[in-house]
Amino acid sequence: MALYEHVFLARQDLSQQQVDALVEQYKGVISANGGSVGRVENWGLKSLTYRVNKNRKAYYTLMDITCPPAALNEMERQMGLSEDVLRFLTIKVDAHEEGPSAMMQKREERSERGGFGDRDRDRGPRSFGDRDRGDRGDRPPRSFGGDAGADRGPRRPREGVEGGAQ
Repeated sequence: MALYEHVFLARQDLSQQQVDALVEQYKGVISANGGSVGRVENWGLKSLTYRVNKNRKAYYTLMDITCPPAALNEMERQMGLSEDVLRFLTIKVDAHEEGPSAMMQKREERSERGGFGDRDRDRGPRSFGDRDRGDRGDRPPRSFGGDAGADRGPRRPREGVEGGAQ
């Protein structure tokens, strides 16, 4: 049997219990067709990059699946018919990963760090305009007067353009 990683996005107005019920429903579809579902990770309610069917957020869920292709096709067919599932993606893998996925590792690392407020700050407080503008001795002062193009000389017409020299 083939190994798959399957992620689906459920609507934002569902409860976590309804999302869990969806997972159980799709587990039943896989097992009824001769497959099995290993790890299931609920990544929680996350913001979407762009709106999908008028939803700005969605519940993300990852499932590790071992099943024949027919079972996967049936589950994806049912997900496509469901109004609660916004999007899904299935990837065939050589082996299932051990331990938590990358999304769950990020969350655990964040909690170990203690958030953003506990970082060591080596720079003092900064205000918006605290840079020393100085003399700017490396370039001449700007002039915004009427003589802006005086140092370039007179303009010559371009060749090959209407109104230019021919």
